[in-house]
Amino acid sequence: MIKLAVYGKGGIGKSTTVSNLSAALSDMGYKVMQIGCDPKADSTVSLHGKEKVTTVLELVRTKKNDFTLEDMVTEGYGGVICVEAGGPTPGLGCAGRGIIAALEKLAEKGAYETYQPDVVIYDVLGDVVCGGFSMPMRGGYADKVFVITSGENMAIHAAANIAMAIDGFKGRGYAGLGGIILNRRNVKDEEAKVAELAKDIESEIIGTLSRSDKVQEAEDLGKTVVEAFPDSEMAGEYRVLAKEILKICGVNEC
Repeated sequence: MIKLAVYGKGGIGKSTTVSNLSAALSDMGYKVMQIGCDPKADSTVSLHGKEKVTTVLELVRTKKNDFTLEDMVTEGYGGVICVEAGGPTPGLGCAGRGIIAALEKLAEKGAYETYQPDVVIYDVLGDVVCGGFSMPMRGGYADKVFVITSGENMAIHAAANIAMAIDGFKGRGYAGLGGIILNRRNVKDEEAKVAELAKDIESEIIGTLSRSDKVQEAEDLGKTVVEAFPDSEMAGEYRVLAKEILKICGVNEC
């Protein structure tokens, strides 16, 4: 089982990228589970097209332990298994602790044994890399972490902090940094800035995504680009990225 965590600053296009990767991997014949680790609980929306799904933490709050594994998951495009960790009641509780509780509940209910996914992708908010938000990169959940950034200063700052957290876990058997994904915003000197970041953190840019109107058009349809516009150049970029990530994880794809 390939286990990935994808981090990035809020609003950087992380969930859009992860959902398109899930769709692309599904089209390639892989059974994929995508777990949204963001209190907004919107990681998987373009995969299943529903406005709202019941999150793991909502189930814990309302039903304690009186719910099934099936209550926690929603099937999306291509059979992708969609899970949303959710967050605490606004103004109460800690979102990071909520992620810990959600991941522990998935394991307790036997999610990985029951669905036996080939690929598990954790979509994680990377603005604050502490406590529960660092959970997917430790504790055996993910083997590789990929960081999404643009050339915008705040995105680069967040990416550097994520890389620092990964480096801090070095030597403990936790997830390693798989590489940087550049999601273009077409700002000045974008590629040079992100290349400098990659050099500073001793990593590399493993994929570049164009700024494309197809992304918004697909989201307006409640779908991924891979599903809505499978023959588009943008869908092709997601497929190339999916293959590169598999390669980094030790899987060779033609």
